[in-house]
Amino acid sequence: MQGSYDYKQFAVLYVDDEEKSLKSFTRAFEHQFRILTATNAQDGLRLLESHPDDVGILMTDQRMPGHEGVWLLEKARRIRPRIIRILATAFSDVEAAIAAVNTGAIYKYISKPWDPPQLEATLKRALEFFLVQRERDQLLREKMSVLHHMMVADRIVSLGLLAAGLSHHIRNALVAVKTFLDLAPSKLHEENLDLNSLRNPDFWKDYHQNAQSQIQRVTQMLKDLGAASCQSSHAFTHTVHLQEAIDHARAALAPNLSEKSITLTCDIPATLPLLTVHQTSFFRFFELLLRDEIACLPPGAHIRLTAAPDTPDTHIVVRITDDGPGLSQEAIRLLFDPFLVRSDSPHHYGIDLMACYFIVHHHGGRIEARSEPGQGTTFTLHLMTNPNLQPPPQDNDEFLHKILLNDSLWEKLISSTG
Repeated sequence: MQGSYDYKQFAVLYVDDEEKSLKSFTRAFEHQFRILTATNAQDGLRLLESHPDDVGILMTDQRMPGHEGVWLLEKARRIRPRIIRILATAFSDVEAAIAAVNTGAIYKYISKPWDPPQLEATLKRALEFFLVQRERDQLLREKMSVLHHMMVADRIVSLGLLAAGLSHHIRNALVAVKTFLDLAPSKLHEENLDLNSLRNPDFWKDYHQNAQSQIQRVTQMLKDLGAASCQSSHAFTHTVHLQEAIDHARAALAPNLSEKSITLTCDIPATLPLLTVHQTSFFRFFELLLRDEIACLPPGAHIRLTAAPDTPDTHIVVRITDDGPGLSQEAIRLLFDPFLVRSDSPHHYGIDLMACYFIVHHHGGRIEARSEPGQGTTFTLHLMTNPNLQPPPQDNDEFLHKILLNDSLWEKLISSTG
């Protein structure tokens, strides 16, 4: 069983003010473990902070000049709670060791002088426990990620059906309204009504134009959302370079960019792998995303697009970063919600990003947003170069059954989404 563990994967940090003890420890265990040493608690803490992901065990003497060992162990518990903490004590320090055990500050205490074979066994068991903890935590994160994606996928299907239904009924209703508005001017003309005789004819003219514009905008919005939600029926048959999609969006949005004096720069390597996509929806994605960005940014803002291979030949990462005012964490959490009312942009429908989410999802990718108030917003796209090569959906029924029966995990899920 021991042969299945790599005991040098993570270091053992030993802190002791006696140089002789440090040398003896290193000489005795350097062949079995990766060793770091320090001569006082402060130096030990600095080593721990400078190697946050490298240390698996912290072992320290209790009595040292300056801070005692328990102080260091308590600091370690706060900044790196998963590190295994061991206190080395003389007989006279047993009470301090017992107190440390009782407060949860240490995993174990050993008596000095220590017995090398016994200490080696203790260190191995401690590292094994540390490694098992890491494996468990990683597995838990993976399971939670799968569960999250399952829930998102289920919501996408439901919202897709809803979007298709809304698109059909609302667009039909809008046709009637549009027909009325189209007929209104001609009807007034036929009845020889002088528009100048109305109280404010310019108002009615502007009203008619605005109404027509809004109808077209709502119709296009519903068309985008409906089409994006039904992408699974579209084949990925076009091979394009990412720059083509961005150039297409830039040309379509040129008036919007010019109106607000927003600059758009791109750093897209010519050597970036080609993407196999459904061209219409993929090009539309960048137009929708950038349109949302332009609508929410102040005049004179800057948008920057960068891209790089992620996994060579199979995935790329695209980042769209702005220097706008940024968003709160609550706004980020709701960013892709199709029913979000955007308080920062009252004339913006706030549904374009949901269509973007659909399009990326159906291309086998994902989209994430990160922002801090006053520091701009970054959208990160993880895209497959060829969605046709993505593996078939996994059968998650068994996993879902297990996850629902795992009380502690379900409690964590509820607490994290409450």
